[in-house]
Amino acid sequence: MKAFLLAAGEGTRLRPLTDDLPKCLVPINGKPLLAVWLELCQRHGIDQVLVNLHWKPEAVRSFIRESSFGLKVLLVEEPQLLGSAGTVAANRSWVAEEECFWILYADVLTDADLGGMLAFHRRHGKPFTIGLVPTGQPHRCGIAVPDKDGVVVVFEEKPQEPKSNLAFSGLFLSSPEIFDFIPATVPVDLGGAVLPRLIGRMQAYRIQEYLMDIGTMQNYEAAQEAWRAVEARRGGQQPRRAPAGSGKQAG
Repeated sequence: MKAFLLAAGEGTRLRPLTDDLPKCLVPINGKPLLAVWLELCQRHGIDQVLVNLHWKPEAVRSFIRESSFGLKVLLVEEPQLLGSAGTVAANRSWVAEEECFWILYADVLTDADLGGMLAFHRRHGKPFTIGLVPTGQPHRCGIAVPDKDGVVVVFEEKPQEPKSNLAFSGLFLSSPEIFDFIPATVPVDLGGAVLPRLIGRMQAYRIQEYLMDIGTMQNYEAAQEAWRAVEARRGGQQPRRAPAGSGKQAG
């Protein structure tokens, strides 16, 4: 199983923490966020991960050289940012033979049950599965509206008048059909340019576990204590639900 782990963002909202450190290496209780992600992928059967790089790429290369996570990591540098969908499109040959693959946002901190989401994806028969979480700030996120059968019938990026509080989590399962919907221009983002075109073809999956976009300093600091509690619950105990306001914020 393959996963795109999108990690090229400059992390401007986390400065000065990211002045000399790529966002994907910011520490979560002493452990780099990228390590949290790679361990999560390995636990859930993902054996190949493509990580895109832009800001301070050598720091990520050094980290990967010095680490072992039991999976293959392909590092792809982007001298100019391609956007989330642009990265996927530029590396379409990497997933050309895959029935489905993950698109994951590395600035999200989560212990989501990726195995459960994958099993759900394989059951429902749609080409796409979008992970959703409730948010208290729907005007700042990509917002989905599922129908009674869980099929997404509306998706809007940063809507002025949100029709739901269900935000794109930054976790997405895709078939190669997605390449038919990605515009050729770059940079191009998944939330603004692609997901609205997938209406009727995406099944909603509501993530119950902890999930937080740590793209802002406020969220990053709040996540430190929350993650200690998440780790304490691991090992067969009840999952921690995603907190309100935890969706993937656009921009």
